[in-house]
Amino acid sequence: MSVKVFLELVEIKAKTASIFPFLMGSLYAWYHFHHLHLTELIVFFIAMLLFNMAVDANDNYQDYRRSQRTNADDFRKRTNVIGVNHINPNLVLALIIGMTVVSGGLGLWMVSQTGWPLLVMGVFSFAVGYLYAGGPRPISSTPFGEFFSGFTMGFIIWLIAVYVNTFDTVAFNWALIWPIWIASGLAQFAIAALLLANNIADEEEDLTLHRHTIVSYLGRKKSIAMFIGFYNAGYGLLILASLLGILPKLALLTVLTYPLVMKQARAFGANPVKSETFIFAIKNLLITTLAQVVFMAVGVGLNI
Repeated sequence: MSVKVFLELVEIKAKTASIFPFLMGSLYAWYHFHHLHLTELIVFFIAMLLFNMAVDANDNYQDYRRSQRTNADDFRKRTNVIGVNHINPNLVLALIIGMTVVSGGLGLWMVSQTGWPLLVMGVFSFAVGYLYAGGPRPISSTPFGEFFSGFTMGFIIWLIAVYVNTFDTVAFNWALIWPIWIASGLAQFAIAALLLANNIADEEEDLTLHRHTIVSYLGRKKSIAMFIGFYNAGYGLLILASLLGILPKLALLTVLTYPLVMKQARAFGANPVKSETFIFAIKNLLITTLAQVVFMAVGVGLNI
């Protein structure tokens, strides 16, 4: 397997959804508590990235296996990365297991250094990661995929990044948790929007694979309205967090990206074709999260 195919298998282009929440959580920890544990933070980053790659590889692996069971030969041979590149499924499974084991081992070391809250968050993340594509009824084939992806990657990663930097100085309670949920709102909704765009574009393919995502319940028109609504909700939470002092005031400048994001969201909604306009949802995730990271970093640096 070439490096290029491996990166496609683990969907490296989608790692924005985990790397930027990690960065924002670290900036948040420094802004509010002026404390960083660099060793634990680096280990967490490696464990997070490995597990994220394992989850996306498993998603492709499970789709490949499901296409065999449902006789979806066209999908397997022309769309799925494993079938298109003639990768040995056993090799893919070995890679998934290897990355998961290493990630889990690093996570257990971090738990030994920090405490039980990380174990709870880690177990939850691993469970969602596996059940997203595995098990008798994968989350990805239900109406709840958008919620779990946005909540886990947009919020839980941010929360863990804060916790590993403050476990010995700040109590882990609701007073810590709820402001982080608000602060991470834009990331949560942008990640959920990305998955919803994917499900809108893959509506017919998902039905072939017996996936009943939220699109099959709402229909395409209402799903597109929800897709656009996700961005509005995310920006609303960003404004609220900035006004309440949860985020640096300069984080408000992220709103400058709103016109471009909405323009691209509407362009996708007008023609939701995977090969033509899905890129707009990917760009929107990059734009929103990168802008928030940059303006948070400037705000933290200037203490504004």
